[in-house]
Amino acid sequence: MTSSEIHALPIVFAPEFGEAFRRERKAQGRTQQWVAEKAGVTRFTITQLESGQNVGLHHALAALTALGKGLSIVSVRPDYDQIKEMFRDDEGS
Repeated sequence: MTSSEIHALPIVFAPEFGEAFRRERKAQGRTQQWVAEKAGVTRFTITQLESGQNVGLHHALAALTALGKGLSIVSVRPDYDQIKEMFRDDEGS
């Protein structure tokens, strides 16, 4: 699987969420302080979020909104195409 396909799988653990949030923040060229100010939280809250600690849902949603992002509720079960890609023989494709 490519890195973009791996990231298409649902996030089910707080540390994964924190890592994904950090990647997105950095991809947008934003600092933790910038996100904190836009979200109305402290920079410490953003560092906690990025390290997978419990910051409260309203803080996490505010931080996502600051980056122009949101959440979707999706099945944690991979679909057929994702399963096929996981077991694909890289040499045969």
